[in-house]
Amino acid sequence: MLIGEVARRSGVSARMLRHYESLGLVRPSGRTGSGYREYSGEDIRRIFHIESLRSLGLSLREIGRALDDPGFAPSALVGDLIRQTRDRIAAETELLTQLRRIHAADPTGWKDVLRVVALLQALGSKSADARQRAVLSSGDEVPVEALVEAALSETEPNVAGALRWALARLGGGALAPLAEGLSSPVAAVRERAVQALVEMPGDEATAPLRDALANPDGVVRGYAALALGTRGVAEAAPALVDMIVEGRNDTDAADALSVLASDAATAERIATGLVDRLADTTTKAPARGRLTQALADIPGTTATRALAGLSHDKDRAVALTAAYLLQLRDAR
Repeated sequence: MLIGEVARRSGVSARMLRHYESLGLVRPSGRTGSGYREYSGEDIRRIFHIESLRSLGLSLREIGRALDDPGFAPSALVGDLIRQTRDRIAAETELLTQLRRIHAADPTGWKDVLRVVALLQALGSKSADARQRAVLSSGDEVPVEALVEAALSETEPNVAGALRWALARLGGGALAPLAEGLSSPVAAVRERAVQALVEMPGDEATAPLRDALANPDGVVRGYAALALGTRGVAEAAPALVDMIVEGRNDTDAADALSVLASDAATAERIATGLVDRLADTTTKAPARGRLTQALADIPGTTATRALAGLSHDKDRAVALTAAYLLQLRDAR
């Protein structure tokens, strides 16, 4: 088969076939009487093998080794190709993310584009000071997703605080990506996400914080419960009681319960919850002491009766604490 016919059937141009021949990749097995290249069936199969290996990203030199070296082991080369492809995908994905963020900023001219690019680059700087300056000077020019991503990955406290401040200024646009951060497999990311949600103003963050009360991460539940408790959301009460039992920010949890207890009906439910945990045989002595102290700022008859009973508790520390708290209530 002559070179023109091979080119038509294989889809490889005659020029590329001559290039393959010059590199020694495939040589026509024969020549016609007029001196034209003549390819055999085996030559054509080799051409298809070359094209198949090119489709995997192999260089022509690597293809030559693969086809001609009987001791050539493909596994190492394929492993290298996998790593190179992953690196290329990562670079392309980063570029795509960058372009989407620039597009989201809705630039009106190239100056706007360059300004957004500079801010995005500063957010990724190794210098904490540079990152903080970028956040504080960003205004509304940096896309929300970029700020959220930076906030969820920032480890420097001052920069993290600046990022939360910037997100709070943007308002509702940051809620959805921050809420997604609560389900991250990385504990530090979940904590940063809930910290940012806690600092969001108004009632917009209440819904995702309510959802966070059911988060399997106790740290996330704790931040959400404290924020909701100080906002008067009674659903936070059980999580706040759990925090007192576990000794995690128990003083803040007790303060949040006292805020919720300004409503009489809620106060009775909170007191009942505290009493139930005190009566639980699995509740250890230190936790019983904290629960007793938490009753101090809960108004109503349930809390008073509970303290009266606890003043005779077999645990002397609990009994003394309850008796003292009763005296304070009587003094009021």
